[in-house]
Amino acid sequence: WLARHKAAAASREDRDGALAAAAAAIEDSLVLVGLTAIEDRLQEGVPRALEHLRRAGLKVWVLTGDKVETAVNIGFSAKLLTGEMEL
Repeated sequence: WLARHKAAAASREDRDGALAAAAAAIEDSLVLVGLTAIEDRLQEGVPRALEHLRRAGLKVWVLTGDKVETAVNIGFSAKLLTGEMEL
């Protein structure tokens, strides 16, 4: 996979598409091995850790039973959502 990723990163044509295909190849048939729950206040370091995971290309999902407005606020405070994202 690393060789495929490096080739995609060096590609001059459709680099984004090639990188996405390489990422999809490694994410195929994954099994969930861990998760976390956030209740009320975020623990120290959680927003920074989640931002690093997101920037590294990991897909981070948030499941909540809250109202949409509350979920959006949590998303911003956890640095899972940014002002550039379309909500």
